[in-house]
Amino acid sequence: MSSDPAEPQRQRGAAAAPRSSSRVRVRYAETDNMGVVYYANYFVWFEVGRTDLLRESGWTYRDMEREGFALPVIEAHCAYRESAKYDDEIEVRTNGTLLSPVRVQFTYEVVRIADGAMLATGTTVHATLDRAGRPCRLPARVRTLFA
Repeated sequence: MSSDPAEPQRQRGAAAAPRSSSRVRVRYAETDNMGVVYYANYFVWFEVGRTDLLRESGWTYRDMEREGFALPVIEAHCAYRESAKYDDEIEVRTNGTLLSPVRVQFTYEVVRIADGAMLATGTTVHATLDRAGRPCRLPARVRTLFA
């Protein structure tokens, strides 16, 4: 990655997909009574990664909604490999890929920073909807970013 985290990945190389890295510290509220992260919280962390990736690429969720677009999740998958526990610092690595002019896929890796253990991997697929809730194309600048 370049020294300027705000520089879109697409400008650094034609074959590069947008990518981001987000750090999260596991909060007590995210764990069960055994101190292990409750499985659904990984999807919350995926959202953190996705939001950071879009922001770093120059298009925030707020901008997207203001422009009349929504990106609802239409498919989600997570493969759990090791448990995250209270107070672990984790890194969520996120990549984005254009599947079609109206669909985007994000892939995620959740890694414990202390030992580099891969805790989980996952994907989400999103459709692009307009204000009326109908499928629509992503703006050209966003399609170009993810192409």
